[in-house]
Amino acid sequence: MKKTFKKIPVFKSENAERTFWDTHDSTDYIDWSKAKRVRFPNLQPSTETISLRLPQGMLDQIKVMAQKRDVPYQSLIKVMLDSKVQEESRFSVPTRSVHQ
Repeated sequence: MKKTFKKIPVFKSENAERTFWDTHDSTDYIDWSKAKRVRFPNLQPSTETISLRLPQGMLDQIKVMAQKRDVPYQSLIKVMLDSKVQEESRFSVPTRSVHQ
């Protein structure tokens, strides 16, 4: 017996879509058995400017480290944050179920 899928609604905004998928199981709407892997080699990740307050001593250390590597200190901060996020992601346990 073939499963029938629900129609994906039209969303008024990205926020509305995000809220919808946070509360609905995609397997009710999408036949994932037909999904194919794709690559987007030229896709640039979107970035957002933030303001971050750091202790002056820490910032000085980061700047010295960046200078030794001959990279901008902001770039080094991103690399360090990414490394820690990836490390934490490997060991973290999901806080809520995907299927509700």
